[in-house]
Amino acid sequence: MDEHKENIQRTDVNVKMSEEKEDEKTKPRSRICPDDETAPETSQSNKDFSHPVYKEIALANGHINRMSKDELRVKLSELKLDTRGVKDVMKKRLKNHYKKQKLLQSAAEGGPTDTYYDYICVVDFEATCEEDNPSDFLHEIIEFPMVLINTHTLQIVDTFQAYVKPEVNPQLSDFCVKLTGITQETVDGADPFPDVLHRVVEWLQERELGTKYKYAMLTDGAWDMSKFLNIQCRISRIRYPQFAKKWINIRKSYCNFYKTKLSTMLEKLGMKYEGRPHCGLDDSHNIARIAVRMLQDGCQLRVNERMHGGQLLSVPSSAPVEGAPPPRNPGNRE
Repeated sequence: MDEHKENIQRTDVNVKMSEEKEDEKTKPRSRICPDDETAPETSQSNKDFSHPVYKEIALANGHINRMSKDELRVKLSELKLDTRGVKDVMKKRLKNHYKKQKLLQSAAEGGPTDTYYDYICVVDFEATCEEDNPSDFLHEIIEFPMVLINTHTLQIVDTFQAYVKPEVNPQLSDFCVKLTGITQETVDGADPFPDVLHRVVEWLQERELGTKYKYAMLTDGAWDMSKFLNIQCRISRIRYPQFAKKWINIRKSYCNFYKTKLSTMLEKLGMKYEGRPHCGLDDSHNIARIAVRMLQDGCQLRVNERMHGGQLLSVPSSAPVEGAPPPRNPGNRE
């Protein structure tokens, strides 16, 4: 949810999600879709597209592409589907309605279908910050929120939230307090990061994620995992947790799925931000709402980024779909 996770500042956390611009002085990042996210609409690996069902889907897509915005809205209304959003979003929604119907029919007849994660776990950290962060500033996680989506029911089914006591810069800046709403008293009374991470692992294990159920982590951008969690693990002198080494970057997924430039995701989908901007749990809830809408529109959210050797890498669309491993507490760094 944080545009400034790209330049390691926190002055405009929800520009991607809300309809308001909170800091006009900050130079925005590029809105163009990443070059490495130009996968076909159905990107499961080893899929056989020779089956007749895909020809029927292609013919339906061609018809939908020729429809006007008003025609799309009328057809969506007839099908009792959501009519909100820009034209590209409505086209995708209608296409995937027909695609889902065709694939369900195909599955009933023994033909191809799509696979999915059972759960998606949304994470959006809040971290220490200054109004003008020096280049060597060590951002420490001060809020660890998670929102759990059941991909079969398309419902948000559970949440986790814990505050974290910073170690390197224990005194929060006035800017950080105002931005996040997290007080000095709150972090002073919080547990250190290793203890919070232990609670996170227990929370994931209790829900049998990675054992009974296949799941994936999801973030709004790359920096929650590749920057903030990476820095925090070094500060706390623990290894980077295996279950967080791969994740779904919803910004990339959104851009690729709707084939449209990324501005404010909620606004493009005809939705509004709910809650307090810059609250990690509220941010995570709103990211989860976007993920649910994309799932409803037929998007196959899948892992598209990973950490390897401390470096951020893209996961190609041709890679096999894999769930996150069973959560374990990471060992100490040697």
